[in-house]
Amino acid sequence: MTERVVREILEQVADGKLQVSAAMQRLKHLPFEELDFARIDHHRWLRRGLPEVVLGEHKSAEQIAGIGRRIVAAGSNLIVTRLSRDKASVVKRKLKRFVYYDVAELGAIITQPIEPRGHGAVMVISAGTSDIKVAEEAALCAEFFGNRVERLYDVGVAGLHRLTSSLELIERASVLIVVAGMEGALPSVVAGLLDKPLIAVPTSAGYGTSFGGLTALLGMLNSCAGGVTVVNIDNGFGAAFAATLINRVGLDRQTTA
Repeated sequence: MTERVVREILEQVADGKLQVSAAMQRLKHLPFEELDFARIDHHRWLRRGLPEVVLGEHKSAEQIAGIGRRIVAAGSNLIVTRLSRDKASVVKRKLKRFVYYDVAELGAIITQPIEPRGHGAVMVISAGTSDIKVAEEAALCAEFFGNRVERLYDVGVAGLHRLTSSLELIERASVLIVVAGMEGALPSVVAGLLDKPLIAVPTSAGYGTSFGGLTALLGMLNSCAGGVTVVNIDNGFGAAFAATLINRVGLDRQTTA
């Protein structure tokens, strides 16, 4: 239930085009709708300007489809992260218009037009090709949240000239999401060169002593470059959410889709 949908309902009531009882029927699932296995937060878009996003991991395809069906019926965009290809194929049979993005392991149904908002572009930077899965989760979520997104992949510190050759491009972005595994050094380098808000995303890519991303996480938390904000391991969604809020600071919420 988006701000636009609620506003349209209230305007129809004010204009005499919709009965109060009918409006109440459409609004009755605010603030949440209870299923046997989930409580769907339809009110989140109104509170935060972004919809509830479904974590597909550890949910069955049937549960995902059931939740998704109600989210779409309420007029919100459906976004499902951490969704395996096998589960996605089942969900696609149950939900029309469900689109699966294989690289990011993300699925979506976009029912509300995505209106670009923000002071500028969110740029997603990955250290290596092995980090692109998480980078694409961040990039797609940021796009679905209404940001203009630019991508710069495989520019890690093992070949720093790949990064420095793109500094003019990076400088044009408003917010940076920097994704890196292994030792997680790239966010520190980027933050030391530029004056942009930077959200660092450690990934689980790396050999044994990367400890599934823990080494990158600790390296980013211990960055000697000031102003680096760090999200959890492989959490592209969380980085996109934070980047969106930063990119919207000071903007009028009334324009939220």
